Amino acid sequence: MEMRVETLGQDEPRLAIVGAIHGDEPCGAHAIETLLDADPDVTRPVKCITVNERALARNMRYTERDLNRVFPGDPDADAYETRLAHELLEELHGCITLSMHSTQSDERPFALVNTVGSLAMGICPYLSVVGVIETGELIGQSLVDHTPVIDVECGLQGTDQAAANAVQLVREFLAVTGALPDMSVEQHRLHVYRLCERIPKQRPGDCDVLVKNFEPVPAGTPYASIDNHVLVAEDSFHPVLLSASGYESQFGYAAELIGTLGHD
Repeated sequence: MEMRVETLGQDEPRLAIVGAIHGDEPCGAHAIETLLDADPDVTRPVKCITVNERALARNMRYTERDLNRVFPGDPDADAYETRLAHELLEELHGCITLSMHSTQSDERPFALVNTVGSLAMGICPYLSVVGVIETGELIGQSLVDHTPVIDVECGLQGTDQAAANAVQLVREFLAVTGALPDMSVEQHRLHVYRLCERIPKQRPGDCDVLVKNFEPVPAGTPYASIDNHVLVAEDSFHPVLLSASGYESQFGYAAELIGTLGHD
């Protein structure tokens, strides 16, 4: 398999950093390279995994299957990414993991978890994110459904800012988990959202998004358009991962605001 695995520190790692699950999202690979080049004196060993190097080299999301839609994978599958998903879960066994992505929906970093439990409550308020998204079962077969992981969308895909955000988020994650005890991180209050449903595009066409992610959209508000045909919200919702071109068949997701983490 074309998956690079490096370890900082001694003994068996119980922390992991993951980048390049999608090959056209290079910010995570950049953050891992930056960390390895710095070679910090970690007090807890850390496993650094650049996952889909084959897709990364081609600047493609994936080569055969979307890796973040085929977990838990299968070691005997024909598709490369399906085999890779199985191998990645084996590497992450026993680890608390930070997995880095980038998006076409928002320049601000935000976190995604399967369920807001002790992992999210203990780590996310110390990360430079604007909110936490509880995915539940709506995305399906993604990494957050199968291992203790915090996914972070580091910013807009392919931008220098996303790369810089990823570097900062890695350092914050290692600080709050005790691997970089000399680095201080402050807690802050975060809104928590739960995904409710997909927002379909309904038909192909020239799409535009008329609202901002995480900002409440009241019922009756125009939220997007297709070929200048305006789509109006039937019910109120909070948009998450909403973009004109991030997905082929949907704009993104409708979410509800369910609470907060951390404190000011």
